[in-house]
This record gives sequence, structure tokens and C-alpha cells, in this order.
Amino acid sequence: MANKNKEVTPVQQEYQKFQAEHETKRPVISNCIKAFFVGGFICLIGQLISMMYINYFDFTEQNAGNPTVATLIFISMLLTGFGVYDRMAQFGGAGTAVPVTGFGNSVISAAIEHRTEGFVLGVGGNMFKLAGSVILFGVFSAFVIAIIKTLLIQYGGL
Repeated sequence: MANKNKEVTPVQQEYQKFQAEHETKRPVISNCIKAFFVGGFICLIGQLISMMYINYFDFTEQNAGNPTVATLIFISMLLTGFGVYDRMAQFGGAGTAVPVTGFGNSVISAAIEHRTEGFVLGVGGNMFKLAGSVILFGVFSAFVIAIIKTLLIQYGGL
């Protein structure tokens, strides 16, 4: 990492000024608004799927969550395979990455990218590279929370 207290030569100062003048301005506010609405739309679709499981398949609100998440992941994987999710991500940015659909997209994107290397070493070996860390930290944090909850119930009188 560069030392920030280092003396900057006049040529470097001139270049930094030139760079600042010609740097592309990012539309932060509009990007945030797009991400909010795209992520909200994905969550709305998830809520509709959850209500479908509750109303048509007699799931309870507590039990409808797992099939809803699985359905959302499946839909995002299908849309990624057809190239639709990538166009949505270009428009919505972080709004498509934050919900659980971003997980499905990351798994399938890696699988599609490495399919030329074969099913075992290419697809199987690479599809969980990005998602593997998410799974690992999710399982580990659930384990830690379960231990804390167990200790609180056992010794805290909850």
C-alpha cells in the first residue's frame, strides 16, 4: 500500500488534477434507487411465491420459507442460464446481488463459465468457489448462534 504522507511531485499533482477532471462521474443516487426497486421487486416476487405455498399447498407461514427460497434460487438459476439475470443485474446492480437470488446467480455463473473443462473438474469443481464461502460462513454462524441460544436456554432461564 502506498504511503499517503509521501511527497507528490508537481507532475504527479498535475496528473491527479487531470485525472479528477476526466473521471467518469457515477450516478450514485440513481444507482441506489434502481437497486432498491429491483431488490424490492425480487422480494415482492418471493412474497407472492410464499403466499402461493401458503394458500394453495397448505403450508404454514413458518414452513413456507424453505420452499420459497428454493424456488427463488431455481428461478434465478434459470434466468441466469438464459442470460436474463445478467441484464437485470446490469440495470439493478446490488439489488440483484443482495437477495438470495444473487446466491443462485453466483453458483450458476461459475458453472457456466467452467463448463468447457468438463462436468466433474469444470462445473463440479468450480461452481461453489464463490458460493462456498457463503455456505461456510452461514453454517458456521448458525452453529455459533445455536450454541449461544442453547446456553441461554439452559442457564439463562429463557
